Amino acid sequence: MNPNEYQKLAMTTLNKDLSKKDILINGVMGLCGESGEVIDLVKKHLHQGHELNKEKIIDELGDVCWYIAEIAYVLGVPFEEVLIKNIEKLKKRFPNGFEVEKSINRE
Repeated sequence: MNPNEYQKLAMTTLNKDLSKKDILINGVMGLCGESGEVIDLVKKHLHQGHELNKEKIIDELGDVCWYIAEIAYVLGVPFEEVLIKNIEKLKKRFPNGFEVEKSINRE
């Protein structure tokens, strides 16, 4: 499946009764919430003695993707475009791969 196919399939579960503004708000709030669930799993592993639950993290990462796809959808942007633009930005920032110096002194 490619990113745009994912977005199309994921958006079949979008609440179409919401306004564009509410879809955007839902997307941003959902993204923050699901990202928080990922960090909570890592926190429990690092600080509370839990095993790292990779399957649950994968589930939560899927939810993160859903909300990113929703935000892109309401902006009228194909999901793949979000990914492409991110890689272009990273290539520009780190043309030879990650470098601490370039990370510290970003332009």
